[in-house]
Parts: sequence; structure tokens; C-alpha cells
Amino acid sequence: MERTWKKTLAAGIAAVVIVVALVLAGGRLTDHTAPADQGSSAMQQTDADRQQEQTLDSDDPDVVGPKQNGNREVTGSTTGNSGGQDQYHTDPVPEGRPQSVEPGSTAVDTDTRLTCTISISCATILDNMDLCAENKLALVPSDGVILPAATVTFSPGESVYDVLQQVCRDYGIHLESEFTPMYNSTYIQGINNLYEFDVGNESGWMYKVNGWFPNYGCSRYALQNGDVVNWVYTCDLGYDVGGGYSTGS
Repeated sequence: MERTWKKTLAAGIAAVVIVVALVLAGGRLTDHTAPADQGSSAMQQTDADRQQEQTLDSDDPDVVGPKQNGNREVTGSTTGNSGGQDQYHTDPVPEGRPQSVEPGSTAVDTDTRLTCTISISCATILDNMDLCAENKLALVPSDGVILPAATVTFSPGESVYDVLQQVCRDYGIHLESEFTPMYNSTYIQGINNLYEFDVGNESGWMYKVNGWFPNYGCSRYALQNGDVVNWVYTCDLGYDVGGGYSTGS
């Protein structure tokens, strides 16, 4: 009987030990689970921080890339004033040609009226209709003339761009442009809904005054009495209209 009692007591003690051990083990498992959850939260926080850093490091969409020199797009260096360029990356103006005038630097004399002649042509497209965007074919006049030579009045201090705006408004011709701070000038994107690159990768609008293609933008060219302004569409970086990539020649 005594031996049986001892066996029962031993079995009871063993059972208690097992229960205590399981409880303790369960407590340790619970303790390990909490750090795991905290680690997950920390990882999510790290991912969020990483996303924020990537956003901060991304390119600014407002930064303007290389733009035109003489109303044509160029891809050369845009740092410094190397090669005799001015602060707006304009090459030296050929001797005997008008120097550029920065927009807003000269007061417009509205009391004085002068005259100039202006025309708009896209005749070069007629020889490149196979390159023209299909949805733009109907916009090309049969003779390529968007605006025949017209005499307009302007005030001293106004630019080629000012007069272009005026005639397009007066004659109901579509015009789209943008100001490029890097070149301190206005770039003509489209006239009569014909835009740059509509007739190949080397196409776009150019202007000349008295037979010369200036090597700076149209809003930097101050008009003089009697000037003759021609806006022409090129399909070959100016070589098909005598501009030769607007080198100033």
C-alpha cells in the first residue's frame, strides 16, 4: 500500500512539473511573438522611408531641358559661357547684325508707330508630305502659304514675337509658344496647328529678318522700321530654307 502511494505521489509531482514547464514554455513563445510583430512594423516603416527618399531624389518635372538657340532646339552643352556665348547660351552675333535685346529691358513707345512686313509659310512640307503626320495633312495649304506678306504696325521696343502674336490674333491663326528661361526667350511650338516634329525629327519653325536667320529667339529680336519678317517651316534643320541649322549665316 505504501509503495502504491509513493508511485501515485511521484506521478502527481511529475504531472505538475510538466504543466509548469508547458506554461513557462508558452510564456516564452508569447514573448518571442511580440518582437516579430514589431519587426514587421519596423520593416513597413523602412519601406515607407525608402519610398520617401526615392521621391525626394527623383528629377524635378519642372526642370527645363536643353532648348533652342535661334528658335531651334539644340543638344549642346548648357553649362558656363564657353565659346564666347552670353549668359543665355547664345553664340556671338555676326558682325553687322542686330544684337539681341532682352525682353522687358526696353520700354515700348506706344506713342510712336512703325511698320514692318511679316509672312508665314510652310511650303517645305509640300515636298515632304510623305513625312507629315497623317492628322496634319489637311492643315497644309495647297500653296504652303499660311499668311501672305502683310504690312503691320508696331511700336518701338516690340519684338518679332510681339508682331507674330498680333498678326495671328488679327487673322485668326493658331499660335502656341513657351518661354524658356534658360535662353530668356520664347520658343514657337506651333503655328496653324503645325508643330515641331510633325514632319520628321528635323522639322519645326524658324524665322528670318531681312533675309537673315538670327541665332537668338524671336522675343529677343527688337524690330526696326521697315523690317521684313518671314516665318518658315523647315523639314531639315533649316537647310531647306537657307537657315543652315540657324547658325546665324
